[in-house]
This record gives sequence, C-alpha cells and structure tokens, in this order.
Amino acid sequence: MKYPKEYLDEIKTRLKVSTVVSKSVVLKKRGKEYVGLSPFKNEKTPSFTVNDEKEFYHCFATSEHGNIFDFVMKTQNFKFGEAVKYLAQLAGMQPYMFSKQDEEREKKWREYQSIYNQYVDFYHDELLKKDTYTNVRDYLKSRSLGKEDVKKFKIGYVEKKPIFFNKLKKEFSEQSLIESGLFYLDEKKNFYVERFKGRLIFPIKNISGQPIGLGGRIIEKSDYLAKYINSPETIFFKKGSNLYNLDLARKLSTKIDHVYLVEGYMDVVGLSKNGIDNVVANLGTSLTDRQILILNQFFDDVIICFDGDESGYKAALRAAENSIKEMKPEKQISFLFLPDKEDPDSYVNKNGKNNFIDFSKQSKTSIHQFIFNHYKKQTENNPSSMAVFEKKLREIAYTIKDNFIKKYVLEYFLEKIAELTPHSNQKKIFYEKKVKSLESTKKHFNESRSLTSVELKEFSLLYLVMNNLKLLQSNIHLIENIKLFTDVNIQIFRIIIDKLKSPEQLGIKDLNLDKQLIDRINKFAPIKHILIKKNNNEHEIIELLEDISRDLNNYDLEFRIQELESKFSKDLSEATFNELKELKKKQNIN
Repeated sequence: MKYPKEYLDEIKTRLKVSTVVSKSVVLKKRGKEYVGLSPFKNEKTPSFTVNDEKEFYHCFATSEHGNIFDFVMKTQNFKFGEAVKYLAQLAGMQPYMFSKQDEEREKKWREYQSIYNQYVDFYHDELLKKDTYTNVRDYLKSRSLGKEDVKKFKIGYVEKKPIFFNKLKKEFSEQSLIESGLFYLDEKKNFYVERFKGRLIFPIKNISGQPIGLGGRIIEKSDYLAKYINSPETIFFKKGSNLYNLDLARKLSTKIDHVYLVEGYMDVVGLSKNGIDNVVANLGTSLTDRQILILNQFFDDVIICFDGDESGYKAALRAAENSIKEMKPEKQISFLFLPDKEDPDSYVNKNGKNNFIDFSKQSKTSIHQFIFNHYKKQTENNPSSMAVFEKKLREIAYTIKDNFIKKYVLEYFLEKIAELTPHSNQKKIFYEKKVKSLESTKKHFNESRSLTSVELKEFSLLYLVMNNLKLLQSNIHLIENIKLFTDVNIQIFRIIIDKLKSPEQLGIKDLNLDKQLIDRINKFAPIKHILIKKNNNEHEIIELLEDISRDLNNYDLEFRIQELESKFSKDLSEATFNELKELKKKQNIN
C-alpha cells in the first residue's frame, strides 16, 4: 500500500533538507544554500549543496540529486518505507501503520478536511461579497485591516443566524459534523448550533496549509460572551501541537532565522500587515514544549512577545518554565516585553515595523536571564529566602533535556547567585599557576614541584631545540609556529628562532643566553631522562618534537575551551557554541 500524499507532505514540511543532511554531513552556510563534502564520494573540496527553499540536495561530483527521502535511502541504504519511518520519527510524527484503523482514520481525515474547506471558503466569500456586513467592515477598518489582509489569512464572518449546517448535512453525517467541532447540539431545543455564530473566524491550518480548526472573535462588546473562542480539540486538532500561521511563517525560515511568538490572532495579522511575517501565535492555552519543538525545526531564535500587562507577564513566565526544557545549544529562546497596556498589534500599528524590530533587538531578554530576574525579585536578603531561591533555580535547570545546556544554565544561575553573596567561596580558576619559590636553598624536588606542567613541557621543548640546533636550522618549519605560554620561555624561544634563521652554523654559545637560564632548562627539562634511553637519531628527535608540539597545542585548546565555556554560560549564543564545538573537534583529533 502507498503512503498517503498528505502524510509524506507533512514530513517534508516539518523537516528542512539541511536538518536531515546535517545528521551525517557537516554543512556551512553560503548565501541561500549550504555546502559540504559529498557523502557519496571522498573529496577535499566541497561539491555538495543543500537548498532548503527548493527542498533538494545536489552533488556536483556524482550528480546525485533529490529530496530528504532520497538522501536517507541513498546514504543509509534504506528502503522507501524505512526512510519514511525514520524521517517521521525525526519530525515527531506517529508512524503510519496501514492497519484497518489507519485506513478508517485516513477516510475520516479526508471527510474532516472537506468539511473545514467548505466551511472556511463559504464564510470567507460571504465576508468579501455581502453588502449587509457593514458592522463587520467597520470593525475591520477600526483595526486597520483591509481586503488584502482578509484574503491573505482567509478571515471569514459567521452571521448570527447561520444556515450552513443544513447545507453540509446533505453531504455529511450529523456525527461527522459534530466531530468537526464546528457545531454542537442544543439539547433543550434539539437544535444544532454553529459554535462561531456572530464572530470573525480565523482558520487555523496545519503545517501543510489545510484548515483543521478555527479561532473566533466577537466584534461587539458583550458582558456574557468570551472575546475569543477556539475550536474544541478533535482527533485532527490538538491545540498544544499547532500554531496559528505556522504554515506561512515556516516558508520564511530559509531567509530569516528568528520567529515572533505572540498570543493572539490579531497580533499575527497586525504584525503581518506591517511587513513582519515571521510570526505565529499559540492557541489560547499555555505554551507547550511541543510547540517549541515545532518552531525549533524551522527557526534558530524564538522571540516570545506577549501582551504588556500582568496577565501577559504571567503567561510569559509559564511559557519560560515550559519551554526552557527544550533548549538546544544551537537554538535561542528570548522574551520581549512591550510597554504596559500594549500588545504587538497595537504597538506596531502606532510605531511601525522598524521601531518594533529595533525595540526587539534592544529589549529582548534571554530565557535564562528572564527566569533568574523573576525569581530574584521574589527573594529577600536572608539565608532562608536565598536557599529557596537557589533550590527553585536548580529545579528549573534540571528540567532541561539537553545535558550541555543544562550544565551551563545551572552554572549561570549559580554564578549570578554567587554575585549576590560575595562572601561565599568563589570557584577556583582551573589553570591557576602555583607560586614559585624564590629561595635558592629549596631542594630540587620542592623547586620542580613549584613549576606548572606547561612550564616543564616548555623546558623540554627548549632543551630539545638547544641540543639539536643543526637539525632544526634546516628544519625550522617544524618549530617556528609552536606556541609557548610563560613569559621567560617565550623570550628564550624567540631568540632561538631568530638565530636559527641566520645562514651561519650555530652552537649553544652563539645563542647568547644567560647561563642561569640554560642551567635551569637543563636541570628541569623532563625530556632529558627520555633521551638517555634513546639513540637520538633525527627521526626520533622529530617525533619527540611533534609530541611536545601536540601537547602544547592541546594546552592552548583547553585554555580557549575553558574561556569559551565561561562565555557560553553567560550568553548561550549560537556563535559561541559553534566556536566551542569546533575547538572540541580539534581537541579530539589531537
């Protein structure tokens, strides 16, 4: 049996080609495309390209070309069915089983889809064509919405005494119509009621662009009607797994790396009307980790922008504690708080697109900073309150699924707490040098123990070079790029390198080094004990030099990694993480 086209299309819309390919190929961004080394051929120069916008990959070296299904089949030797199962799992979808139950579900889905398409089309056309809807058009005008905005989002209006149920009943069973969530039975009057009567309707579409639910807004003030209502959950519509406007916003993810997450349908429409289309809304419930996972499939930076009032702040806090669980090293989650009594729609209409974007850049707060600042405000300056504060932050950090992010968020929290308690023990720096003894009467053991491991390694390098000047004068390229770390040894090494570049043959005396420095190197260089047991041929000397060079390079890598880890714990930026990842790759290679 064949997989339904809708199922395959949803996998393709949920997964960027670059997301799938990057599981096995290291990709680098180049313009609108990504490039990397071909997985189909050994090569040193990248000839493999990925284009998310066109949804394909192409290898210029082998002429291999295709979509995500082709890539998985060719690189993992999967059959088509195996590739579909693998990609469905990667996209967070349930596997398609081809059971009678699945066939029945597919039949219901086609029926459900038809009901929604007819319903949305009918009331959208009514709004555009009916001259009697003057009150609706006045409301739209008051919200600065024109005909093009109505068409773009396929907004409709359900009149107060609708009759569309009777039309649909001719084609579909009453049970199917009830299961759609568009209608309910008034048991007292034994009459089927349209749930969205007297409301503007905003079609909620799945990721493929098919309507699966509705949001409805009243246009007149009412003390007994909710301003907004949403479709009830059905077998095809789960509020916590969908987002309004995702079907349109996701298409921008190949050009824009961030998305605004707002609370309401009108916020989405208002921002879009002002030229900001990378925006989605959650559906009247608390933000779920599932919704964050979906957004992470398309965007690297999620900016959560709720209303600038108390309820908006509380919603943001709930969103932060839910969504921090899904943080990834290469992803960011930020919060943007608007001035009091403003929502995204009102703010952008007053101030315009550029002001909104500038305000966003200047005012957004990273998720871990927001959480810390919130709980800090609740804390009093006493041991009991500080203990509760730290316990709460630890609990939040431990909910994070990614161990790498968990480590650095927790470190960020603890470092910020330490700043509030300056008399507590501070963390010792990993690469803290021990104080050297200046007393000449110290025994050799005590004196050598005061030296750091890197200094001893540098002494070995200098000892090896000074005792093999002739060999290294003709092979200076082996040592001239080696990095040292202690000031005195750096100066000695520079003097030696400069002398080796001269055409004259050298001896140790020609280096003009202080005798005490030479004696110190000869005394403490650990390598002299190794050289006693070796034949000291040129091949062995070069091997020893390469070992020392590798060790010093690793020391440099460790030190840079430590600095970046400290930086990443504060900013959690993608650029810092990528730099850190590259250094760790080099460390593993070495």
